[in-house]
Amino acid sequence: MNPSKKQGLLQALRAIVGADQVLTEGDLSAWELDWRKRERGQALAVVRPANTEEVALVVQACASADVSIVPQGGNTGMVVGSTPDASGTQVVLSLSRMKRIRQLDAANLTVTVEAGCLLQTLQEACAAAGFLYPLSMASEGSCTVGGNLGTNAGGTQVLRYGNTRELCLGLEVVTATGEVWNGLSGLRKDNTGYDLRHLFIGSEGTLGVITAATLKLFPMPKAMVTAYASLPSLDAAVQLLGLAHQHLSSGLTGFEVMGSFALSLVRKHFPQQHVPFAGDDAFCVVLELSDHDCEAHGRALLESLLEAALQSGCVVDAVVAQTQAQAQALWHIRESIPLAQAQEGLNIKHDISIAVSRIPDFVRETDAAIQGAFPGARMVNYGHLGDGNLHYNVQAPEGADAEAFLREQEKPLNALVYAQVDRFNGSISAEHGIGSLKREKLAEHKSPVALGLMRAIKLALDPHNHMNPGRVLALEPLPSKIPGA
Repeated sequence: MNPSKKQGLLQALRAIVGADQVLTEGDLSAWELDWRKRERGQALAVVRPANTEEVALVVQACASADVSIVPQGGNTGMVVGSTPDASGTQVVLSLSRMKRIRQLDAANLTVTVEAGCLLQTLQEACAAAGFLYPLSMASEGSCTVGGNLGTNAGGTQVLRYGNTRELCLGLEVVTATGEVWNGLSGLRKDNTGYDLRHLFIGSEGTLGVITAATLKLFPMPKAMVTAYASLPSLDAAVQLLGLAHQHLSSGLTGFEVMGSFALSLVRKHFPQQHVPFAGDDAFCVVLELSDHDCEAHGRALLESLLEAALQSGCVVDAVVAQTQAQAQALWHIRESIPLAQAQEGLNIKHDISIAVSRIPDFVRETDAAIQGAFPGARMVNYGHLGDGNLHYNVQAPEGADAEAFLREQEKPLNALVYAQVDRFNGSISAEHGIGSLKREKLAEHKSPVALGLMRAIKLALDPHNHMNPGRVLALEPLPSKIPGA
């Protein structure tokens, strides 16, 4: 981009959002460095609009200058999907100033919120009004609603409430041409043609900019009861899950599995945390019951489940949290695993989904294959067993150069794991998305028909490839038809 054209665009952007909201100098690492610190790009500018009208004008200005846009929320993604490339020619569009909760409709059980609102802020506001917004994950203090929608985030309560897609009733979107689509009606029934919101949810900013959403709310449970159990195997965990469905029905809202090595990392790097059952049991589970009767009723249901599980032999030992603080401490163990893994060093992450019934066989076979091909590799296996989503991660051998292991072994190790995922009819990305990190893998593991349909949608909505190019799909833009571009 020639200097005069660049200065012209910067002047236009400053006129739209204010000079102090167009960042070009100083430390921009918060916007240019991905969360896992794997890649750092260089932005032409970081632009922070205050409202939807400003977003539309920014998109129009960038389109006129033939400049691509990288929409960004909390920048907590795992697949390098919300940071600029290294060219210095992309505008990062940060939605961080757009954080208003526009309306909470108690009768309709919906909340309308802007894309830059932190997930935790939304949770707390809904709880203060007596409602539950159930999306929950370890990054909820820093991730945003727009980012959740852009990646179709999952979290720990998908088992009961579904992914972000299932929680969204409507969107407000700025298109690649700078038009505003207002689809925030909050209707649960609207059978008037294509459901456009589903195009944008999970599209990772490649089709348009999500600026607001209308989301489902639920009555706040009277009690939430948490238990923690040790198990001899993943087969036992699947058996316990089946018993939990029978005993708790729709009250079962969380079922997280954690391998012994994953828990050992928490004990090592966060010794202040008390990790129950620190013996040699292969796996532990944290499970949660939401009860709409009372705490005593919920506790009785959970204790009945655990008694049946102990009698059947699928549980070795178990504890039920007696207070909210104890429950939070048990959940904190699960949430600390990715942080402990980061403390241990660079690692290879896999966010996969397999049918629950096939997960034990997948793990047995794939563990053995990895140990055969990469001796000493350490398996950090944990995740949302209730909905079939595993974070099947691999740590370098103890004492090895983690950076060298990542550099030399990531591609062949990924190929092994993803070949196994295909063999078990699973998905190479359950909740983290594709970004740029898995773009080539998507092309290898998605059917040609599906890829063709995805490319057709991208070309129809963003023919000049201005919206987060290079993410999800490898796609060349059509020649620009913009006068003077």
